[in-house]
Amino acid sequence: MVSVLAVAGILVAVFVGFNIGGSSTGVAFGPAVGSRLVRKATAATLFVGFGFLGAWTVGRNVIATMSSSIVPAAQFTPVASVAVLFFTGLSLLVSNLYGVPASTSMTAVGAIVGLGLASDTLNQALMFVIVSAWIVAPLISFAIGLVVGRYLYPYLDRYVAFTKFDLHFIQLDRSGRIPRPHFNRNASAQDVVGSLSVVVIGCYMAFSAGASNAANAVAPLVGEGGTLTVDQGVLLAVAAFGLGSFTIARRTLETVGDDITELPILASLIVSVVGGTVITILSYAGIPASLAVSTTSTIIGLGWGRASRAATLAELATPKPDRKNLDVATGALVTSRVEEAPASPTIGDIARHEEPPETPDEVPDVPEVGSEGPAELDEKSLFDPSAAKRIVTMWVLTPSMAVVASYPVFEYLL
Repeated sequence: MVSVLAVAGILVAVFVGFNIGGSSTGVAFGPAVGSRLVRKATAATLFVGFGFLGAWTVGRNVIATMSSSIVPAAQFTPVASVAVLFFTGLSLLVSNLYGVPASTSMTAVGAIVGLGLASDTLNQALMFVIVSAWIVAPLISFAIGLVVGRYLYPYLDRYVAFTKFDLHFIQLDRSGRIPRPHFNRNASAQDVVGSLSVVVIGCYMAFSAGASNAANAVAPLVGEGGTLTVDQGVLLAVAAFGLGSFTIARRTLETVGDDITELPILASLIVSVVGGTVITILSYAGIPASLAVSTTSTIIGLGWGRASRAATLAELATPKPDRKNLDVATGALVTSRVEEAPASPTIGDIARHEEPPETPDEVPDVPEVGSEGPAELDEKSLFDPSAAKRIVTMWVLTPSMAVVASYPVFEYLL
């Protein structure tokens, strides 16, 4: 009976890892694939490689927390392990049905909390730290995005350029007996540096995803008396990631994701660096946290900061009755404050093969903060209020549902 449950647990873990790999590959390498810098197969290979590096190093700390610190490892019987993984996989299904990326980390922890409450073994002090991190991390991401968007983004937007290549960035010269890779000959030195940055940061995101998500797939199966050792768990998780990366992720990479297609490449780099760094730090501390929550908070902060440049801090703190309220949204990221200024290409522009706008001979200066009237924001906002409300609601609801649904199962059935 135990062997059958062990096999069932491994299969459910593979299912969870499969879905994580499919979604996380698009998040990490959507900008690089959409910008025609790497192919989908290359993106999947890079994601598996750097995801493994993150899971094998930093990810061990998160696995240790989820497998033995929230509740004692002895509580993860074969039946309990399958049940926890089942509720984690169910959250993925629910979020996909509603079209909202739920936090797998938060939901997995919620299922474990249900087990801890039912067995009266929950480490409440640790859970206080984890929940506090879930609140503070998005706020930090938002604050960094706000500062960058308000004070730095306009300057970076003027001087960081990307070329829209008609062919892939890395090409093969097949004129000789041995194919030789080379850069696109239409690329300038600035294009090479900028484009390599997109790929390198995609690898960094893959590292962060592996560090934070490996535990979600295998933590209940790892630990004292568990089905798998830590090393075996990491290998199983990464193998499941790879299965998703080379299959269902191809569609995600092809469409580049509805949430980021109109996000400029520069903004996507900032979002990736901030979100990935926050999650890597938390993973190093052994705290399971959501990469999606941190990156989305950074996007909202960037848009808010970009739009708020129209007013000084004093004006924002004490708005005048006759002054029009600022309509803050992430669409501000694609809006230039000076009509003659060159607009950065968005990922969607490149995917649609649209021609870049003509660059003027002289780039106008960036207006000082508060020197312009309210920005005319793009009507196509990445996160309108209703969408943002739905996303935040699902982030709170899915781990709560995991606790509510798992508790009676562990209390009365298992």
